Amino acid sequence: MAATGESQPAKHQEVGHKSLLQSDALYQYILETSVYPREPEAMKELREVTAKHPWNLMTTSADEGQFLNLLLKLINAKNTMEIGVYTGYSLLSTALALPEDGKILALDINRDNYEIGLPIIEKAGVAHKIDFREGPALPLLDEMVDDVKFHGSFDFIFVDADKDNYLNYHKRLIDLVKIGGVIGYDNTLWNGSLVAPPDAPLRKYVRYYRDFMLELNKALAVDPRVEICQLPVGDGITLCRRIN
Repeated sequence: MAATGESQPAKHQEVGHKSLLQSDALYQYILETSVYPREPEAMKELREVTAKHPWNLMTTSADEGQFLNLLLKLINAKNTMEIGVYTGYSLLSTALALPEDGKILALDINRDNYEIGLPIIEKAGVAHKIDFREGPALPLLDEMVDDVKFHGSFDFIFVDADKDNYLNYHKRLIDLVKIGGVIGYDNTLWNGSLVAPPDAPLRKYVRYYRDFMLELNKALAVDPRVEICQLPVGDGITLCRRIN
């Protein structure tokens, strides 16, 4: 089982192997056939820069970046939010998908990581779409929830930050995304560990956050305010379309 990723080929570990496919060869086929040939040059450059960072497993996978880019175009997103930025691969994917006057409120506790990707984002000509805020997201979200002008103001919100706060984010984001808008929660299949037996040899961080992912998935499945679809893209992404 690909619960830890420790046995994956180095070519995948360089960029963060997050495929839930049992066949690495099949995942490589998807990347080389459908993803890499269409990956914008700026995203390729940022992916390769991020691969050299010691925390590269935190990055969004290239196939998920492609998926997000297409999804944003399909729903005609213009005003978006991203919680958890890292070096900005998914952020760049979003910025490239938005119209020229599109906006992304980007929240992360570490500006240093964001600045690794910032020169590439600037070179791609999309930095003006990004409003980066350094610090924990919850206090800012609380301020926005208290201000009615932000209610229903976001077309799309992507969450890829501290997994133990996903439900806390959801309680706030449901007011901020518009009816018909989409919230995407990343890593909701969590290394495939959600169906692992209790005595499975999991990494400590995988085991720690597994219960939070299980709790989130259970809550989203019965939330009457959203329609959901959980996809085995990357490490699992759950899309929530607000319906009321």
